[in-house]
Amino acid sequence: MSREIAPANHKTVAPRPKIRYTIEKGEYPMRTLYLQCTTGCSGDMLFGALLELHPDPTAWLTRFAQAGIPRVRLATAPCQKCGVRATQVSVRIDGHLEEDAHHHHHEHNHLGDIQTLLANLSIPEPVRTHARQVYQSLAQTESLVHGQPVEQVHFHEVGSLDAVADIVGVCWLLEELQVERILASPVAVGSGTVRCAHGTLPVPAPATAELLRGIPWYSGDLQSELCTPTGAALLKHFVQSFGGMPTMTVARIGVGAGHKDFPETANILRAFLGEGSTQPDALPQAMELCCNLDDMTGEDLGYALERLWEAHPLDVWTVAAQMKKNRPGVVLHVLCRPEEQTRFARLLLTHTTTAGVRCHAVERYVLQTHFTQTETPYGPVRVKHYDGHGVAKTKPEFADLAQAAQTHGVSVETVRRSVGR
Repeated sequence: MSREIAPANHKTVAPRPKIRYTIEKGEYPMRTLYLQCTTGCSGDMLFGALLELHPDPTAWLTRFAQAGIPRVRLATAPCQKCGVRATQVSVRIDGHLEEDAHHHHHEHNHLGDIQTLLANLSIPEPVRTHARQVYQSLAQTESLVHGQPVEQVHFHEVGSLDAVADIVGVCWLLEELQVERILASPVAVGSGTVRCAHGTLPVPAPATAELLRGIPWYSGDLQSELCTPTGAALLKHFVQSFGGMPTMTVARIGVGAGHKDFPETANILRAFLGEGSTQPDALPQAMELCCNLDDMTGEDLGYALERLWEAHPLDVWTVAAQMKKNRPGVVLHVLCRPEEQTRFARLLLTHTTTAGVRCHAVERYVLQTHFTQTETPYGPVRVKHYDGHGVAKTKPEFADLAQAAQTHGVSVETVRRSVGR
């Protein structure tokens, strides 16, 4: 039986409590999600697989319908692909199926349009943040592919309302599943050609190929587009490393179906949710880039930092240092994902006076974060939760503390104590 949920007009939504799966724990286990992308990855396939992992998909679909994505109606139905049971997610826009809806002009064609739409949705803030970052990555990729400034990039397929639904849905499900580590197999992209807004293009499409830069992929035997730009952008944003499935205790398996049928190949994406140990070789990796600077003004250095932050690194910081000829200076550090190393090296070389950039791989112990909201006598205050590696801690959001303190004429510490943390 299919489930079809109509949208509702709600403007606010409280973040849902995190969902925890009870699994026998060893020393420092990590909640791990492994994505098997042997027939590629699209937004709807990933959506369907993650929906199967949720312990109460019907209740979640009701909340999703209340998010406020205009004219969107989501339907899910069980299906079979080469005898394998799976969940297929379909998006209807004004009653039209997603593959037909692109012809009915319901696109939000520029990044600003998408950001405005996301800002007005009734979704938890962490979900909104992830969705914005996915679209920022898509915009930067389209900018590179078409040679246009980001603000002039014209979205086509990925700017349609069904793509918005897929991206928001995947970000929201991952937020509620509270996964600490996301891994994936090398990605099958298919071969042949694909018809898109710019004409007939080879597979993988230029945007997909650019998004998968630094990610292992292969063509395979199927003459079809298997990995879409939406799927590639979601993998790039969420997956920490690609390779074979690690040793893990699997608690649930979700299977999402694509809309295409192949004679002898199941068009599915499988998601394995469970726990694995935090062995050193399983830690998420990053690249640290740094350069010495002793001949930049404070204004110029500040401008360089702004350009780096706009590119969404993992972190940027400076350290005071004594340079040659006894000059005071700084060491500028950038932490980024391995596949983004070249892009950030180019930014450092472009916007600073350095003639060289040092880089090395680092491993990180990372706590997962999410927000809840606490009511106080001074108004609502968001609380940031950190969790992972056997550690859990919380911290009130300082911007909310400061705003409440200024509004009510009290100290920040007074508001902080009222939070009870």
